[in-house]
Amino acid sequence: MGNKYLDGTALTLVIIGAINWLLIGIFRFDLVAFIFGDMSWLSRIIYAIVGICGLYLISFYMHLGSRDENA
Repeated sequence: MGNKYLDGTALTLVIIGAINWLLIGIFRFDLVAFIFGDMSWLSRIIYAIVGICGLYLISFYMHLGSRDENA
């Protein structure tokens, strides 16, 4: 995990996406659509960026357990 800025940004966006899915699941309220419009070009870009960040975070699984336990 070389770039801490990229890792932190990706993790933050995926957490925001997860909170959005929580709101959809519990209250049927899509925060992204509410703020940016229902499937507007901007909301589609946001959904795509969150999805790309989620795919990027799959690489975190390769690093589980590879850290030095004494550090």
